[in-house]
Amino acid sequence: MSINAHTSASTGDCRIVSLERFGDLAGTLSVVENGSASPLGYDVRRVYYLFDVPAQASRGGHSHHEQSEFLVAVSGSFDVTLDDGATQTVHRLNRPDRGLLIKPGIWRTIDNFSAGAVCLVLSSGVYDESDYVRSYDEFMTLSAGKR
Repeated sequence: MSINAHTSASTGDCRIVSLERFGDLAGTLSVVENGSASPLGYDVRRVYYLFDVPAQASRGGHSHHEQSEFLVAVSGSFDVTLDDGATQTVHRLNRPDRGLLIKPGIWRTIDNFSAGAVCLVLSSGVYDESDYVRSYDEFMTLSAGKR
């Protein structure tokens, strides 16, 4: 397991990605594909989604050593706070054709969920508990070189 991401990652490495839209009278479609066509820079290895989150609840609260994640508000809206140990940024996600690409080594929390919000997550890796940093104190220790 590598901790390099925590000492080198910056909130500036994370970015909003606009997905291509295909629309007609029957509706609109956006696509994320694996391979060279992927706008994420990695193949998706795991997909999960958060829903029925109470407005006052906070989700996330972790960083990853190696996995990248792409978050999309497929319905409703929510805020994603990114923290690299020195800088925090907040992104409001509220469009199903735009998502937030989060690099390894970045602490994230998700809150301010609207009614009916659904957060889709496309991850670069399968679930691996050893890839998670779930303690903010541990995250800050791993990120100490940035302060």
